[in-house]
Amino acid sequence: MGQVSQTNKRPLLNRRLQGLGTTIFAEMSARAVATGSINLGQGFPDRDGPIEIAQAAADAIMAGRGNQYPPGLGIPELRQAIKAHAMRFYDMRYDPDTEILVTAGATEAVAAAILALVEPGDEVIAFEPYYDSYVANIAMAGGVRVPVTLRPPHFRPDTGELARAITERTRLILLNSPHNPTGSVFTRDELAAIAALAVERDLLVITDEVYEHLVFHGEHVPIAQFPGMRERTVSVSSAGKTFSFTGWKIGWVKATPELVDAVKTTKQFMTFVSGGPFQYAVARALALPDDYFTALRDDLKAKRDLFVGGLRDLGFGVSEPEGTYFVTADISALDDRDGVEFCRTLPERAGVVAIPAAIFYDDKEAARTQVRFAFCKRPEVLTEALSRLSRLAGT
Repeated sequence: MGQVSQTNKRPLLNRRLQGLGTTIFAEMSARAVATGSINLGQGFPDRDGPIEIAQAAADAIMAGRGNQYPPGLGIPELRQAIKAHAMRFYDMRYDPDTEILVTAGATEAVAAAILALVEPGDEVIAFEPYYDSYVANIAMAGGVRVPVTLRPPHFRPDTGELARAITERTRLILLNSPHNPTGSVFTRDELAAIAALAVERDLLVITDEVYEHLVFHGEHVPIAQFPGMRERTVSVSSAGKTFSFTGWKIGWVKATPELVDAVKTTKQFMTFVSGGPFQYAVARALALPDDYFTALRDDLKAKRDLFVGGLRDLGFGVSEPEGTYFVTADISALDDRDGVEFCRTLPERAGVVAIPAAIFYDDKEAARTQVRFAFCKRPEVLTEALSRLSRLAGT
């Protein structure tokens, strides 16, 4: 129940956000600190990104570049770098002056896009499990969340179910691939089918692609590449996951001028601008050679293999992720607790923090025995976490 005003007994938090409360990530990260546990819950690396990129940010600060308000769209150097990145990796052309907007991370980009494009009562289709901010964003816009469930063990999108979920009230599809928390990477055929439905039913698409460079099997294909999709897609990404500077909160939107203007109209009344000196550093990061992106992927793949193999040895049921740096594990062979209770007691029992997958679902039963671990940690940390998890056999 929401906090109640003492003057009129009315809940202080508006009804759209009732029940959201503190995010599970904040709660579990606090428990990690309090118990001295290894935090495999929140998705952040335990090492910073390239030293030359950190130095670029420091140099920008000391040179007075970006210490005052940057331009509303983002500094020209970063918008040019985003343009070049889209051409380099996807052969897609965007005008840096009208089709690119820099945001305070991908979280703000998705929020601003939903708030800009969704009217109260509009339906927003999202593939569950979904990142928790999507729920809050749709609620803040007064939209109606319509889940289409990715089901274990392979977590593939069911385009038939998607088609049945579309009604005359559907405004947009919210897409996330590579997908957090399952690690699935939607295939070209799957995306083509989703794109065909969007075109046929005249729907907008917001696509969260922050894990675009963290793909171990298959390929990342932007849905904006498909026929009829360029003009109806808001593509979102960020620097945090690719360059391991999650605290900088530099994200961006790519879309047509009309869609960018809509998102900018909302964004300017949220943060206005942010991260001036970091924008210069991210511009440099996006131009790093191919070797950097290959090494990033290979390093995370090795960590995935280490951790997934260890979980399987301990008796977890594991769905091997094709991308991202998360793995979903089933606890039913190890424990009769559900995932929520398992994760709440795990710090005390084993000195490890994980996230119950059910918090990403409307259909809680679909994930009752699933938990999510982040493996974007040093190998020795993952090895120690596995050693601690071995204690569960006796509890």
